[in-house]
Amino acid sequence: MGFLPLLRMRMSIALLRATALELAVLTAHMIVYPSGLIPERRIPGPTGGSPSADVPDVPDSPHPPHVPDSPALPALPAPHPPAVLLHGFVDNRSVFVLLRRALVRQGGRHVESLNYSPLTCDIRTAAELLGRHVEEICARTGRQRIDIVGHSLGGLIARYYVQRLGGDRRVRTLVTLGTPHAGTSVAPLASAHPIVRQMRPGSAVIEELRLPAPGCRTRFVSFWSDLDQIMVPLETARLEHPDLIARNVRVSGIGHLALPVHPAVAAGIREALEASGVEAESSDAVSVA
Repeated sequence: MGFLPLLRMRMSIALLRATALELAVLTAHMIVYPSGLIPERRIPGPTGGSPSADVPDVPDSPHPPHVPDSPALPALPAPHPPAVLLHGFVDNRSVFVLLRRALVRQGGRHVESLNYSPLTCDIRTAAELLGRHVEEICARTGRQRIDIVGHSLGGLIARYYVQRLGGDRRVRTLVTLGTPHAGTSVAPLASAHPIVRQMRPGSAVIEELRLPAPGCRTRFVSFWSDLDQIMVPLETARLEHPDLIARNVRVSGIGHLALPVHPAVAAGIREALEASGVEAESSDAVSVA
């Protein structure tokens, strides 16, 4: 057998395996989905102190977040900032059951999963709401900055908050999983939904995210899969922007739905959140085969 036929056969087998895994993940997720419809109970974080100390205002933010008058909690040691998990389109926080467990095990990290309304029709509005949630979490936990992990649309909402609404003063690291940073062309019929139209290449939101973002303080890590059938083309899930500190991580062997649940990806996310300082733009890879 020649090289090309052998390569095609291996690719077909990999695709079949990834599709079978996607179906298994979808089935399991449908079972736990109802449990994620109710917003999770908010518990005090493990840290304290004034969340706004030494954090300058961002004068060019068009929608500065409101800081609630919440008393700071007693200061306690915490090795990591709080992490916020943000789900994708027509989903809820239940998609992060396994990832949340993995992150909590990481030195007692404080983790919260946020739900945005399934009726949300605008990424900008969702990003403003995320900003209010972040301010409330910072006030309640006493931390100045947090980390965010966003799956699919959730990553795009978080990026808009960071890049366009001044959220970089609060978000230390933003990890995106299968997020259409350059827009995706999949399922044209789904464009009847306004927020799906905003995820199309060339939409007003996608073009806003192409605008300059000088001095953005957030570090970005984008996980993209070579078998993600929701991202068309596949490379749209890579984050390419000259002003952003970004690392793109290629995941081989799984599809879109498996990104937030696969243990190899969870290990990569933990590594990304543990990294200190800023990193130059680079690429990496995770294999789950």
